[in-house]
Amino acid sequence: MARNTLLAVSLLLLAACSSGHTLVDTPNVYVGGQGYPADEIPTALQTSVANILYVTDRKADQDKEGNLTYKAERSTSMVVGNARVQYGKNISWEALKTASQSAKRAEKIKITVADRRELVRFPATPIPFGMEGGKLVSLEPGASNYAKAESDFQDIVKNRLAAANRKEVVLFVHGFNNTFDDAGLSLADVWHFTGRVGVPIFYTWPAASGGLFGYFKDREAGEFTIFHLKETLRMLSRVEGLENIHIIAHSRGTDITTSALRELVIEARAAGHDPRQKYKIANLFLAAPDLDFGVVRQRLIAERFGPAIGQVTVYMNQSDGALGFAQFLMAGLRFGRLAHENLGEAEREIFNRVRNVNFVSVEGVSGFVGHSYFREHAGALSDIAMAIRHKAKPGDANRPLVSDGGNFWILGKDYLLDE
Repeated sequence: MARNTLLAVSLLLLAACSSGHTLVDTPNVYVGGQGYPADEIPTALQTSVANILYVTDRKADQDKEGNLTYKAERSTSMVVGNARVQYGKNISWEALKTASQSAKRAEKIKITVADRRELVRFPATPIPFGMEGGKLVSLEPGASNYAKAESDFQDIVKNRLAAANRKEVVLFVHGFNNTFDDAGLSLADVWHFTGRVGVPIFYTWPAASGGLFGYFKDREAGEFTIFHLKETLRMLSRVEGLENIHIIAHSRGTDITTSALRELVIEARAAGHDPRQKYKIANLFLAAPDLDFGVVRQRLIAERFGPAIGQVTVYMNQSDGALGFAQFLMAGLRFGRLAHENLGEAEREIFNRVRNVNFVSVEGVSGFVGHSYFREHAGALSDIAMAIRHKAKPGDANRPLVSDGGNFWILGKDYLLDE
């Protein structure tokens, strides 16, 4: 048993952290007649080098060459920066476009983070506060410094929205054991294959502690980061001209994201606001969610979480090896391994009434662990792209998922593949 447990831990760690990153396989939807939607992309963004924003509360460091890096350690000071991502080596946009609609490529296209540059650093939190006139207020100079940092962040987003094809943000929140670069490169895959919609931002928290107990260390780091993610979402929702936010959360990142959103939803409703209008979350994709389903019942379903979001898509695979191991450690059924039969009649009735929450069972997932299928499965990535590009719902012409009853759907390996 001990040997098998150690083997499972090793496989989980290897699955979450890789030594190199190549552009994922072309989504099925672009292989056939549609092709890669280059004509939807502004000319300035038609390049093999992409500037992607990041928000992090990782501790900054330097590598051996003196370049900026971020570690698994925590920082109380949140940072906004720019990561310059390189697709291939000296590859032209035309070559990248051709590769992005080819079922088979002559050679792999490596993606790298060429450099990282801090743009805004927030004051450490919590900001000192006190009582004035019977009310809690943030004290100076912390309050003004924090407000200035927020304004600077929002100006950066506004400038990038002006150059984008749509006034939207695609935000990625990674999972367990992902490094800073892992997070940025995962978003680079997904954003590129959405047709480079809007402004891409990855939120990266202090994960990848490593070691035998790294999973538990990362779980606590996830608890630490929730306030900063809430602040990020608050600030984005207040950006002038921003119309929609699409959030893609993976694995442990789904717990962080739903916890942050749940608290924001409660806050908005208590103030008499509609959370959908206030926070502008058009899509929430929970990919391979590492969440205890019993907790989901009581903290999300019972809190009427779904109606606060434009559209919620939960991607599941009952044979997900990484979630299987997490389930072994934590005992509760993982949300990402949910099957239709795991829902009781009362829950099915709730979801039948709340039609904006959908569960998609992804078939044909390859690999022993099969945990990053949201971007590595050519059908699943097609589905995300169609939901973002066309605001399509399951069952629409652009998202012809197979109904499995109620809010449950099946996504096959050849989904959206034009033969």
